[in-house]
Amino acid sequence: MSEDPAARRPLWITVVLLGLSVALIAVFLLLGNWQIRRLAWKQDLITAVDERAFGDPADLPAQFDPERHAYLRVSVDGDFLDVAPILVKAVTEIGPGYWVMSPMKVEAGILWVNRGYVPPDLKDPGQWAAPATPVEGLLRPDAPGGTVMERNRPDADRWVSRDTQAMSAARGLDGALPYFLDADPLTGPGDWPRGGMTVISFRNSHLAYALTWYAMAALFAAALVYVIRTGLKGTG
Repeated sequence: MSEDPAARRPLWITVVLLGLSVALIAVFLLLGNWQIRRLAWKQDLITAVDERAFGDPADLPAQFDPERHAYLRVSVDGDFLDVAPILVKAVTEIGPGYWVMSPMKVEAGILWVNRGYVPPDLKDPGQWAAPATPVEGLLRPDAPGGTVMERNRPDADRWVSRDTQAMSAARGLDGALPYFLDADPLTGPGDWPRGGMTVISFRNSHLAYALTWYAMAALFAAALVYVIRTGLKGTG
């Protein structure tokens, strides 16, 4: 008759394995609880952003806080400056192209306005309609440097992100605000650039992650109970 491997195992090894198992179950539960807290935070964020984006337009904030003012709907009056716009690479629901960024002089400084999208064959400013003021739209934090895949190249006038400080420097402007304005349509429905294309979407998978961690804890606990009961029967 073969000897039971559990009978040859030192007691301290069994105790350590049981302790590690209990610790893993606790970790899985803590991770699940953390995801539930993240779920509540994300739901509050979505609610807050909806209230900002679809409420009555406000004035520009005296002190911009990305946590409080991202996607805030504002109405701004000022003067578009007579400098060359900056084209920022864009991928939209109607295809690739560019965001048209133009600086506006407002009381607080230089506000870069995203006038909207143009396709590659319409990137000549002579093909665009003149923007109207005042401008209504959503505030967005600037994006310094570029993207994960590509960097801005101010020296070549190649842009992949809305970096307001670098754009102002490239056009010889001072006093750039640390945010830009995604404008609603500034012209007629058939004109370019096409505004009002801001996509407000937040990935919210926290409930699925929480259920996954809880399921792992439950399965691990069930396996642990099975092993313990099997061991007790073997010693009976």
